[in-house]
Amino acid sequence: MKALILSGGEGTRLRPITHTVAKQLIPVANKPILFYGIEAIREAGIRDIGIVVGDTYEEIKAAVGKGEKWGINVAYIRQEAPLGLAHAVKIAQGYLEEESFVMYLGDNIVRQGIKSLVDEFREKRPNSQILLAHVPNPQQFGVAELEGDKVVRLEEKPKNPKSDLALVGVYMFDHHVFEAVNSIRPSWRNELEITDAIQYLIDGDYEVHSHIVSGWWKDTGKKDDLLEANRIMLDDIESKIRGKVDKDSKIYGKVQIDEGAQITHSTIRGPAIIGEGTKIIHSYVGPFTSIYYNTLIENSEIEHSIVMEECKIKSLKGRIEDSIIGKNVVVQQSTSRPKAYRFMLGDSSQVGTI
Repeated sequence: MKALILSGGEGTRLRPITHTVAKQLIPVANKPILFYGIEAIREAGIRDIGIVVGDTYEEIKAAVGKGEKWGINVAYIRQEAPLGLAHAVKIAQGYLEEESFVMYLGDNIVRQGIKSLVDEFREKRPNSQILLAHVPNPQQFGVAELEGDKVVRLEEKPKNPKSDLALVGVYMFDHHVFEAVNSIRPSWRNELEITDAIQYLIDGDYEVHSHIVSGWWKDTGKKDDLLEANRIMLDDIESKIRGKVDKDSKIYGKVQIDEGAQITHSTIRGPAIIGEGTKIIHSYVGPFTSIYYNTLIENSEIEHSIVMEECKIKSLKGRIEDSIIGKNVVVQQSTSRPKAYRFMLGDSSQVGTI
């Protein structure tokens, strides 16, 4: 059995962060989102993974390599444009051949992993198995309509959903899915929809099983979803102090401080992670905050936020919260006269002032 991870897409809902970083590589609890999917697949006993990539191919390849970090084999499949999930399956046919496979959306996190679900698919051997979850906003997802346990209809982002059961971003197929993706036509979005491909299987009397996920999962395509994912994954960490904490600093709760990090005259209240080479000086880092590597936070306060690598946050009068700060960002109090806010902001930026 193989796996297919979809890591194309432009991440428009996360701009300006995704102007400079692939959305699948944004860190959640100081681990790129994509890595959670790779680990879940490996834990399910799958060692051959094809990653579908677009414009961020080089960046993703640099982060993942050939998979040696996880003891797996990674191949890359170029997608010319984001033309739909079913299109990604179509162009991966040469790699997948006749094998059954898991398709995993690279910006999704399934907290409990997928091992039991893959085991169920291997045991029952349907033509497809889809994962579903009850959601409050089904119109933003592919939605399934069931009769008992049987899937009878799927619809992509319906205006008037027939149920609240959304497709979770993990699918399992045997080789019959290639008949489906080569038979369907593009939707009104000019994409080959995976919902149409699965509906083709249903209409052709192929066996499509569903499994309603009771654990936590998240499509991390928006800011609030990323922060929720960060909060949930930080809640699972164990305290581990490998960096330096001076005698004037205080650590409360579950806090991970990586090698080379320095905490000076500061308070860290977990759950929180401080990455390698990061310095926290005369500052407060509150719960549900992850700070990536080589960042400086000085004379400032921050909580419930994600800070990416090599940032500087200095001498702020107010507390930062509910924020995502991209790599190489500088946020500091201005000493210039006259006093004023001075910004250099990219497209789609958001700023809240006090």
